[in-house]
Amino acid sequence: MKDYKHFDIIIIGGSYSGLAAGMALGRALRKVLIIDSGKPCNKQTPHSHNFITQDGKTPKEIALLAKQQVQTYNTVKFFNGLATKGAKTEKGFEISTSSSETFTAKKLIFATGIKDIMPDIAGYAECWGISVIHCPYCHGYEVRNARTGILGNGEYGFEFSVLISNWTKDLTLFTNGTCTLTAEQTAKIKSHRIQIVETEIERLEHIDGHLQKIIFKDGTTSSIKALYARSPFEQHCAIPETLGCELTEEGYIKTDAFQATTVRGIFACGDNTTRMRSVANAVAMGTAAGAMANKEIVFEEF
Repeated sequence: MKDYKHFDIIIIGGSYSGLAAGMALGRALRKVLIIDSGKPCNKQTPHSHNFITQDGKTPKEIALLAKQQVQTYNTVKFFNGLATKGAKTEKGFEISTSSSETFTAKKLIFATGIKDIMPDIAGYAECWGISVIHCPYCHGYEVRNARTGILGNGEYGFEFSVLISNWTKDLTLFTNGTCTLTAEQTAKIKSHRIQIVETEIERLEHIDGHLQKIIFKDGTTSSIKALYARSPFEQHCAIPETLGCELTEEGYIKTDAFQATTVRGIFACGDNTTRMRSVANAVAMGTAAGAMANKEIVFEEF
């Protein structure tokens, strides 16, 4: 790799979105470098769903097959490491890694995902992605009609209580403190026999990440099979911000319909740009980012 440091495009992040971008660019004959540290946010998730042709496969299986297919395009190279710094140059961008390697490119694509911030509830992190879940379209079918909870409050608590009632009627909203739903929202939820529990949570009792009970601070318990929750997050990679890319109010990288960020020549795709966290969506966005980055180069150099 030491004598091959100049690329048309560098992709930071080699999971589904980054690999999809890499395939699009390999097929466009571009010299591409994919930098990946090998730490996907869904590493605990046992199975991936709602991705046509790959339903039920493990995330690792899908990623390995995707990488094998991308590697057949000989203009796409891989670097195992962590990108730590980015800078603008006269001809594009420069990316440095934790191992002091430096690479340059005309364009950048960030497919770096987000880092979930776990709440201070014992057992939560161990259950995240297994039985503490974020998306009914990814996981809801597997826990259909099961005793299910929602950890949330206010608008999120109400919205998800309504949504998840499609998958199960045995549903409880755990607000983990004083309920902040409006009187109208509360009445609506209770009319559908959805319980509201305001008692603060001490810990989640589980077996290898599979929920058994919620243990409350007052000593009471609630048996449960699945818990929907929306964890706060931060960007997994700070380089886009240091290069001037704007974030949305929610903390995602701001992009247009073509995955272009607010900085010319930088694109972003996958979980770092949207709350729609799914493999299928990440792949679609990565394909679009790769195609648009290539198109930008073609039109600039024509």
